[in-house]
Amino acid sequence: MAEFRSVLRHSGLANGLLEHVRVESNPLPPLDLADYSGVILGGSSFNISDSQKTDLQQRVEADLLALVELIVDTDFPFLGMCYGVGAVTTHLGGTVDRTHGEAVGAVEITLTADGVADPLLAGIDEHFQAFVGHKEASNGTPPSVTMLATGTLCPVQMYRVGANVYVTQFHPELDADDLTARMRIYQHAGYFDPSELDDLIAMAYASGVTGQQHLVLSNFVSRYATD
Repeated sequence: MAEFRSVLRHSGLANGLLEHVRVESNPLPPLDLADYSGVILGGSSFNISDSQKTDLQQRVEADLLALVELIVDTDFPFLGMCYGVGAVTTHLGGTVDRTHGEAVGAVEITLTADGVADPLLAGIDEHFQAFVGHKEASNGTPPSVTMLATGTLCPVQMYRVGANVYVTQFHPELDADDLTARMRIYQHAGYFDPSELDDLIAMAYASGVTGQQHLVLSNFVSRYATD
């Protein structure tokens, strides 16, 4: 719910215009994409590259990969944040592994020339700070994508498939308050030593994350939302 609230707040959507579907709670219901302006996929404690997966994780993964296949094949407006990189990269036949994982923190993101020109990154500086925290990432550039943003430890930070399918490894929905709430939720999920929580909270508030990252969400809504 905390993630849903952060997406709602930073996207600029009015309450009631963002439908919340928790795939880990119930199987994904049949979706007619014609009923929606776009799809936003949030993060997850699950990882595509996990060597052992519970029945629940396998079901969630299968549901989401089927949805991603439909979205990519129809070039339907989509923004996948963090977990979305793994799902879309897997669908495209790329490699998702633990090579470029990043500890919870603020990192510098650099836009490519295509990123500078992309409408979802309008208003964002060529170099900006955003929060990350992930065990896995795309290892190399997936086939047939347009790279939009890169990083130092994790080179694949944002790309586009076709004209309307976007994924980010960094979190456009997180400010320091949001990251603090997320860290409390995932404190024992293996992303950091629980004893480091207070130090990480202090880091978040002292970071150079200014809010530019939220423009990815608001630009997505401005571009695709319909009445």
